[in-house]
Amino acid sequence: MAKMRPISTAAHKHPPESLAQLAAGGPPAEMVFGDWYPALRSGRLRPGSTALTMLLGIPILLGRKQGGALFALRDLCPHRGIPLSAGWFDGDTVQCKYHGWRFEPCSGRCEEIPSLTRFDDLVPQKIYANTFPVVERDGYAWVYVPAAGAGRTPGLDAEELTLSTLPPTPELPKFGDRFRTAHLQADLPCNVDHGIIGLMDPAHGPFVHRAWWWRSAASIHEKTKRFEPIEDSEHAGRNAGFRMSAHAPSSNSAPYKLLGKPVTTIDFVLPNRRYETIRAVNTRGRQRWFASLTTVSPVTPTSCRIDVVAAWDIAYHLPLVTPIARYFGTKFVAQDQRTMVEQARGLQSNPGLMLIDDADLPAKWYFALKQRRLTGEGDHPLQGPVELHWRS
Repeated sequence: MAKMRPISTAAHKHPPESLAQLAAGGPPAEMVFGDWYPALRSGRLRPGSTALTMLLGIPILLGRKQGGALFALRDLCPHRGIPLSAGWFDGDTVQCKYHGWRFEPCSGRCEEIPSLTRFDDLVPQKIYANTFPVVERDGYAWVYVPAAGAGRTPGLDAEELTLSTLPPTPELPKFGDRFRTAHLQADLPCNVDHGIIGLMDPAHGPFVHRAWWWRSAASIHEKTKRFEPIEDSEHAGRNAGFRMSAHAPSSNSAPYKLLGKPVTTIDFVLPNRRYETIRAVNTRGRQRWFASLTTVSPVTPTSCRIDVVAAWDIAYHLPLVTPIARYFGTKFVAQDQRTMVEQARGLQSNPGLMLIDDADLPAKWYFALKQRRLTGEGDHPLQGPVELHWRS
């Protein structure tokens, strides 16, 4: 067979569209509200600083007060609608640029309306800007985004809301006290559904991630994996999903060979989280582990962002391990991002698509579980453990 060569077209020779332009032309996805999403690397927020981000189409002003408390405000003054990010932050209060209204940012309570006189009966403290619960965990500022109209509890700050009324904040599993961590991020010009099913797709590896340090096209072989349902009855199915049961990692992935004979488990849980844990015993009989949490968060109905946090205790004492892991991890995520950019051009025409068995069954399960979460109706698409087969 003749060697496969890259197709060169005129379209590839022109400067590519921006990610925003590509995303704007793609099909939208329904977004899951009432859950936690990583909004920003929390290390970017020094005391007295702010940063602007967007989640589920909502502009959010994140910041850290001088005392260290994080806050997440909707970037909108409730008075006349100007973004609060256009104003000022003194480390304790946020002041609107338009009329000088000041807000305590953790609770959203208005502290001052400069235009009021002794003849006004309005009490500023009864007015609240829209705030979101925010928790710092695993190097992220996790923000809880409620459904529209879900209401709020005036006077409660983010920590009180989290402890009293909200589901647990996601957390990367760890199996010891000494470990290294790394974070990766990439913006994707596609809706969250395409980002997620791309994340869980088992068959793209030898083509998208073809590299000397990972795997080659010639390494394709048949695989059999066992899956089982995750019901999450404790939280009424909100974190339902499925698990690729404990198994030996792919023998055609070079980094796994360094671990000896590891065992890995992969969980996908709603709305957007992939947990992978790898545990192995080295030649000295010592336990070693690697864990990662990957999320695909909707930025807008047509765009999303992938965030990865990983932790490991393998050679954690060597200072070069983290930059090396980050380098290869960045390469890996960039391969996915580049493929999604190319796919976004095709999705701009909103074509009909197909999902096949068995390699695409996890994608079908995801769509079924998402509809179950959105509507509150239906059974789990897996009624029990199943075996899937594919070549990759």
